[in-house]
Amino acid sequence: MLRYWAALRPPACAGTLPAIEPQALAVWALQFSPRVTCCEEGVLLEVMASARLFGGLEALRRRVESEAAELGVESVAWAPTGAAALALTRAGTRDGFAQPIATLLDRLPLSTLSAAARHEPTLARLGCHKLGDVRKLPRGGLSRRFDKELLLTLDQAYGLRPEVHDWTTLPETFHARVELMSRVETAPALMFAAHRLLLQLGAWLAARHAGVTAFTLCWQHDAMRSRDAGEGDELTVRTAEATRDTGHLARLLGEHLAKVTLAAPAGDLELLAAEIAPLPEESRSLLPETIRTGEATERVLERIQVRLGKDRVLRPLLADDHRLEWMQCWQSAEAVRGPRPRKRANGADLPLPTWVLDEPLRLAVRHNRPIYQGPLQLLLGPDRIEGGWWHRTRTQDGPGTHHVQRDYWMAQSAHAGLLWIFQQRLAADETAWFLHGHFA
Repeated sequence: MLRYWAALRPPACAGTLPAIEPQALAVWALQFSPRVTCCEEGVLLEVMASARLFGGLEALRRRVESEAAELGVESVAWAPTGAAALALTRAGTRDGFAQPIATLLDRLPLSTLSAAARHEPTLARLGCHKLGDVRKLPRGGLSRRFDKELLLTLDQAYGLRPEVHDWTTLPETFHARVELMSRVETAPALMFAAHRLLLQLGAWLAARHAGVTAFTLCWQHDAMRSRDAGEGDELTVRTAEATRDTGHLARLLGEHLAKVTLAAPAGDLELLAAEIAPLPEESRSLLPETIRTGEATERVLERIQVRLGKDRVLRPLLADDHRLEWMQCWQSAEAVRGPRPRKRANGADLPLPTWVLDEPLRLAVRHNRPIYQGPLQLLLGPDRIEGGWWHRTRTQDGPGTHHVQRDYWMAQSAHAGLLWIFQQRLAADETAWFLHGHFA
């Protein structure tokens, strides 16, 4: 069966940041396939079985190469075998499917295959300078004069023998560290290095099918710090809902770092996933994501809350209360994870109005029928509401309660549409009707 291997080989130094460790790169690659292994200085992953999940091989190739470049990986190669893919990365060849793999490997120098590079001086005296030259030698003589590893690796690279690997397993917790190439003196400047750590966090969450609700960024102060600065500091960021969108996490972390002042220049960073939660995958839609979804309200509120303060952003919260006036209250967005619609405790199935008046409006009555821009026709009801004796208040006349005894009806007005009206029970004037809300 044809296999599709990718080899990722980070350079020794990636610009202003040190190269990512192979083990950290392997954990990042687990979001694309469970078959990932560290092989010498690179990382191999077999993606044939998971290609359909990412929209096909070509779409998967583009995504792996694009996201790997953000981590500092400059050399990516694709081939039918893992050993061939790793050899192609060393030679700077990207596509191992453009020609037959034997044709491509025969042209490569001995240094691209580790088992052949160890015997390069001896093989050079035999006139072998490329892998194709070694293949032309008698196999019996090769097995007697060199170790078994040479023939085995050659056969595995050319697809003549199966490859055996120790697959990388996903760690139970996430903890990534990066050493800064130079001292960073301002907190917002830490985002450049923190972005790489967030990419690794997003990949770890994707492999676990989870999202993060809290993560902690720690920084260690430079060794030349003053005594009062301490060894380092940390910042914990919480989200309103579980997410693994690294773009959103980066924007949120940037807002928090903008308010931080470093006590001393920072030397290295660490990122930890403090709290995670399962994040089920969404079903795919026929509509493009740019049309179907925009930026979530939760994420906008988070950034506004960071800028204005926790108590300056309020959100509605539905409560289990029979009385329409107290079904909704306002709380800080920090304490509310989102509106939680709940079924009314009385179990009524009547709909509730879209707009509620601040104070019920007493209606005129003619021949025992309520009037609002003409006679009203009672459609549904009564919906009896009684309660509130526990809701105590203090007025100018002394202590009291918000106890109500009402029969609600849905009424039809020829000019005003659907209305929500009620009649007082056990009141001095039981024939009185009140308008309490309008329907959309």
